[in-house]
Amino acid sequence: MIKEYKTISEVVGPLMAVDQVSGIKYEELLEVRLSNGELRRGQVLEVQEDKALVQIFEGTSGINLKESTARFLGHPLELGVSEDMIGRVFDGLGRPKDNGPEILAEKKIDINGEVINPVSRDYPDEFIQTGISAIDHLNTLVRGQKLPVFSGSGLPHKELAAQIARQATVLNADDDFAVVFAGIGITFEEAEFFMEDFRKTGAIDRAVVFMNLANDPAIERIATPRMALTAAEYLAYEKGMHVLVIMTDMTNYCEALREISAARREVPGRRGYPGYLYTNLATLYERAGRIRGLKGSVTQIPILTMPEDDKTHPIPDLTGYITEGQIILSRDLYKNGIKPPIDVLPSLSRLKDKGTGEGKTRKDHAATMNQLFSAYAQGKQAKELAVVLGDSALSDTDKIYAQFTDRFENEYVNQGYYTNRSIDETLDLGWDLLSMLPRTELKRIKDEMIDEYLGKRGDA
Repeated sequence: MIKEYKTISEVVGPLMAVDQVSGIKYEELLEVRLSNGELRRGQVLEVQEDKALVQIFEGTSGINLKESTARFLGHPLELGVSEDMIGRVFDGLGRPKDNGPEILAEKKIDINGEVINPVSRDYPDEFIQTGISAIDHLNTLVRGQKLPVFSGSGLPHKELAAQIARQATVLNADDDFAVVFAGIGITFEEAEFFMEDFRKTGAIDRAVVFMNLANDPAIERIATPRMALTAAEYLAYEKGMHVLVIMTDMTNYCEALREISAARREVPGRRGYPGYLYTNLATLYERAGRIRGLKGSVTQIPILTMPEDDKTHPIPDLTGYITEGQIILSRDLYKNGIKPPIDVLPSLSRLKDKGTGEGKTRKDHAATMNQLFSAYAQGKQAKELAVVLGDSALSDTDKIYAQFTDRFENEYVNQGYYTNRSIDETLDLGWDLLSMLPRTELKRIKDEMIDEYLGKRGDA
């Protein structure tokens, strides 16, 4: 039997204390009825003997300690799931916000998920095509991977996120593909941008969208990525779909964690973030993967803005430890009009070798990837040398590498946000750029492969 308590003893910020409780569990859901009949929801953060500390999703303003009642519901925050969620838009707590009908839930699932047994995990090794050359060719995304995007304030990560959401697909697979998009603490303008793009391009037809806006409560922000991942796990592991989860902006999620930690008067860690930030982020990122014996998979692209473009900031730093690489956006490329401004040299996909090659992409994928990386790095060095010593100090080969770098940035990386390149088109473009270099410089590609794909164009 659900019991009501009229023993609310304290309210601080988004937190509320309830005394003389019994049988209450961590993360249990509760309802608070105000004196005017208004209902608010919350969640148990901590239980000590007969006292429960709870966080209220809608905030605690207006709660009268004597006249308000708390009712504990006996279960954690849950999401009602169904295949009908595809094509729908929800708020940060999983409530429809597109004026559509309520979802008739097939079941309700705890949003905290279940831990995946490491032994039952299957290794990610299937290529996902995003249509973006700098990712598909050089920092390949594979099914079941978690590959974050590190951005900076003012950089076009929202355009990149929308592009990936509408273009991503698993090659050579007949299984259904879905995108789960979570907007975490984003502005109204950003939310409008995403919704307009999804509807205009038809991406909404295969997407489940959760939107938590900047003016929504910080408490709700903590639930939003868990709502999205719960929907993704249901579609992947129970409906056999390949699901790509895009979460932006994880920095807002971490700021909400810090805000609630401060309200709880916890001892702060690095830069004021709670000491359990790493563990908390891991509970989200580690929900990506494939499970042996099941058809579906969950692939994650979390997007975060680095405060002051600082890669050593706790959020990108800890994210880098947990995930399998990173895509880094460059402010210099952005200023030069490169779209998307992906800086391929510091970017990395640790699983790229597992999702490429014959039968997955093409047999020349790895060799051309390594050669392009090498040539671009040499070209950047040549251009830096020219800035210091002048063009006359460059050898003829250095000048070719400098020209290669300009073409690489302007033709290969700079493809715009509405160009969807197949992996074959990307690889052919890579060969076209490599044909600028003397054949003797193509040291990372076997001669027979050069003959097959480049022919006599590579001779110099």
